[in-house]
Amino acid sequence: MAQETSPPQLGGEPAPVPGEGQSHRTVLVAIGALLLGMLLAALDQTIVSTALPTIVSELGGMEHLSWVVTAYMLASTAATPLWGKLGDQYGRKKLFQAAIVIFLIGSALCGIAQNMPQLIGFRALQGLGGGGLMVLSMAIVGDLVSPRERGKYQGLFGAVFGATSVLGPLLGGFFTEQLTWRWVFYINLPIGVVALFVIAAVLHIPVRSTRHTIDYLGTFLIASVATCLVLVASLGGTTWAWDSPQIIGTALLGAVLLVWFVRVERRAAEPVLPLKLFRIRTFTLVSVISFVVGFAMFGAMTYLPTFLQIVQGVSPTMSGVHMLPMVVGMLLTSTASGQIVSRTGRWKVFPVTGTAVTALGLLLLHRLTETSSTWEMSAYFFVFGAGLGLVMQVLVLVVQNAVGYEDLGVATSGATFFRSIGASFGVAVFGTVFTSRLTHKLEDVFAQAARAGTELPPGTGPAQVAADPRAIGRLPAELRPEVLHAYATSITDVFLYAAPVVLVAFVVAWFLKEDPLRASVTAPDTSQTLASNPVERSSYEEAARALSVLGSREGRKEIYETITARAGLDLRPASSWLLLRIRRHGVVEPARLAETAPVPLRVITDAAREIEERRLARREGIELVLTEDGAAAAGLLARAREESLAALLGDWWGPDRPTDLVQLVEELNAELCGSDAERPRAPEPPGDHHA
Repeated sequence: MAQETSPPQLGGEPAPVPGEGQSHRTVLVAIGALLLGMLLAALDQTIVSTALPTIVSELGGMEHLSWVVTAYMLASTAATPLWGKLGDQYGRKKLFQAAIVIFLIGSALCGIAQNMPQLIGFRALQGLGGGGLMVLSMAIVGDLVSPRERGKYQGLFGAVFGATSVLGPLLGGFFTEQLTWRWVFYINLPIGVVALFVIAAVLHIPVRSTRHTIDYLGTFLIASVATCLVLVASLGGTTWAWDSPQIIGTALLGAVLLVWFVRVERRAAEPVLPLKLFRIRTFTLVSVISFVVGFAMFGAMTYLPTFLQIVQGVSPTMSGVHMLPMVVGMLLTSTASGQIVSRTGRWKVFPVTGTAVTALGLLLLHRLTETSSTWEMSAYFFVFGAGLGLVMQVLVLVVQNAVGYEDLGVATSGATFFRSIGASFGVAVFGTVFTSRLTHKLEDVFAQAARAGTELPPGTGPAQVAADPRAIGRLPAELRPEVLHAYATSITDVFLYAAPVVLVAFVVAWFLKEDPLRASVTAPDTSQTLASNPVERSSYEEAARALSVLGSREGRKEIYETITARAGLDLRPASSWLLLRIRRHGVVEPARLAETAPVPLRVITDAAREIEERRLARREGIELVLTEDGAAAAGLLARAREESLAALLGDWWGPDRPTDLVQLVEELNAELCGSDAERPRAPEPPGDHHA
């Protein structure tokens, strides 16, 4: 199995070339199947939110609502590093197929769940498979396409996250309203089966196994610590009192497991979370901010549909529509902040401003009532989403900028790991505050109704109304407004209590030191900012993705102006481009090259005339071949391009630079500029339409 998390081998047998021997169509079909797998896992993070009120009404147990979300998140977060390393050892294709099967079994069982404990358990099983779909689908891209193309295809996976952020709540509401909430899970089955069969038929990736010392104990312990944390947050003050033996015992168990985890990680050969990262001040601060961002984002996304459907009386489908301003705000500011940072290199303003705007958004959400207009809600949702977007995109870049190359991969996954734990914790805390407030307020409402002599239908006490919102419809007309107000204030109080937590992140953001950004980390990746579970990629993969994105982001003319000047040649940019094309292909027919390359025939003709006049190329019939001087000039240009790529890496390209980074720059340079030492590749159309 091709090992993407390790570099190509420098000695012995050459490493298999990604996609070697496969047609472009086969690669596209395989990537399409991988996208389906990613779609399933990404969709299940958001599609459930608008179905939750209906699920709770049917299965009962409003106090367990948060666990439908947290069970999936905790399981997928814990499983992510294991899937990545097991895929390296035993083959990514087999593991990806296993992840699909586990995910589909979990989906089918969720669909037939008869009570909340069953649903929560099956969601955890689904999360185990979802973690594998996430990490393996993006890793397999590296087995299928070259480093140069990797950024483009991994950008598609990022787009899937953006699309599911929009489509998830809409689809969840649509299935719930038009069919049944069970179709939120059943819809995964046909999509997953298609992906499974396509992967079996068309995915052929070279075999290269890499051994890992997998930190099973560390993974188990960190998952257990997170589970204890979430259990205390979700059960304390509701199911059990805060000073009950159960809560105190769970908290103590979590503390003991944390100490054990620290001891294990200090000795682990490949720790799941290297403790040395916490010696880096920026990593520690960003971890705190990431935790808070996950806390606020997923807590709000889980309970806003409940407010819309129960308090506002909005249908499940329309609750998804009402959520769109928040998602749009998040995507707009996330994209804009990433672009501004890429162009200016200045970033500190975004975590500071983003956390402040997020806190403001929470305070605005607290102002919502059962009579709030659609425009008012949309404005508040947008502000909250915009605040999250401002801070989310930048955090990953800041962490990548703060660590050495050898820690790039684990630092990136570490930052997103804390967002995942924050998300689980946030949903649990939001649920606890909501349930506790709702129970007390409903008891007050029903107590007042009893004193006023209001007659209630059987089975419509405060406990029943809290567990099943449909019971509100059976209440006397004069009591319903009070009950709806209790629901409204219980949910909006959650946002008020969350605001100080986000203000802590605002204060922490001021302590971040704004070091100049390396060029190689100014290439934001949507999958790293929108995914709810960690993105697991090695340092080599992160560098390959960033360099490929940066290489394609630069303007073609500017690239060749730069490398021509660096090579000390007095040529037009188009002439330099043509020299490298001839160097790559041996011979070039200018007219045919114009048909496949995005360069006008007139420009190619003028370039051909210049290199002929300078005796850098000569005609053989209608084709151009390099002269000895031309080969030397093309070599200078190729070296100049390699130097310009290396310059993007900043201090990672130091005297002690690792061999895999050297190999990556050489390989990417060969693809961008052409090299007569390039390894044989799968046949491709004449010409090169990626300069």
